[in-house]
Amino acid sequence: MKKYLFIFLYCLFISCTDKINPQILNIPFDKEAVAPIDYSKNENWAALPVKKDNADKVPSKSNFVDVQSSSEADVFFIHPTTYLKTSKKCHQWNAMVEDLSLNRQTDHTTILYQASVFNGSGKIYSPRYRQAHISSYFTKQKGIAKAALDLAYEDIKNSFQYYLDHYNNGRPIIIASHSQGTTHAIHLLQQFFDSKPLMKQLVAAYLIGMPVYDSLFITLNPCQSSAETGCYVSWRTYASNIGKDDIIDPLPIAICTNPLTWKTDSVYAPYQMNKGGLLKNFNHIYPNLTDARVSNGILLINKPHFCGNIFFHFKNYHIADYNLFYVNIRENAQERVRSFLKNKLN
Repeated sequence: MKKYLFIFLYCLFISCTDKINPQILNIPFDKEAVAPIDYSKNENWAALPVKKDNADKVPSKSNFVDVQSSSEADVFFIHPTTYLKTSKKCHQWNAMVEDLSLNRQTDHTTILYQASVFNGSGKIYSPRYRQAHISSYFTKQKGIAKAALDLAYEDIKNSFQYYLDHYNNGRPIIIASHSQGTTHAIHLLQQFFDSKPLMKQLVAAYLIGMPVYDSLFITLNPCQSSAETGCYVSWRTYASNIGKDDIIDPLPIAICTNPLTWKTDSVYAPYQMNKGGLLKNFNHIYPNLTDARVSNGILLINKPHFCGNIFFHFKNYHIADYNLFYVNIRENAQERVRSFLKNKLN
């Protein structure tokens, strides 16, 4: 009975993937096997302000409102890995954007539970892209992994350029991402924003679920307050009793933001500061779900507060980086947009 209850509780947290240690692919890389993406077609976007999608949704048991139609800012959201097929079912390193089953999985997990957090702040644009298989982060075939990730970034770069050319019109921009999406968001910020004219349009970047180091950027710095703009936040969530061997890429120490205080210091934020997180039921918000503190470049939490958590024994909360702090992230994005627009007028 406990076994099945644990499986159920595991499934409560829906973010980017249900696997952290996937089966490694043993197939060649073939860039020519996947066709280029035409971003003039709406179906090649997981979220667009002009179409109905899961980024438009808000929890029904809340007073949240989707304000995309009237928003003065944009959000470019790069979703995490949802391409998780085992080697027996997988024939290529990069996903096909025409894969309807994969698209449904993406839309009903990360677009719903992550991208939607920003619909109170801006118009949401989230491209479908030839995401690299989850094995790209674990394989010893580093050359193939880099090629697969490079191909995925090629789509992100092209979709962002299409967005700039056809949708942005000089509006303020939030860059948001998780996991593999953050791998690509870092490159996007380096290529388009850092020490570039477009920097003046950057509200903030939410670079979640991957280690981000201050050496990656020239002028782009970590945010040090909840209202600061033109900066970035980043965190990776682990249990407070995590061991060093359980942390992925522990060194050097990465930038880590506490999403309950929006600072990078080590001050503890109690459960009461958490305004609400999400579990499996998107429509139900759990207030005071978890606490948080920064330690050695990672975010540590004690066991989340919900019925049945006695059987909950995660050490790595990667899949819940957004879920655990959903309301705080939503309100913070709104605050940063207000701050950006106010500063622009002054």
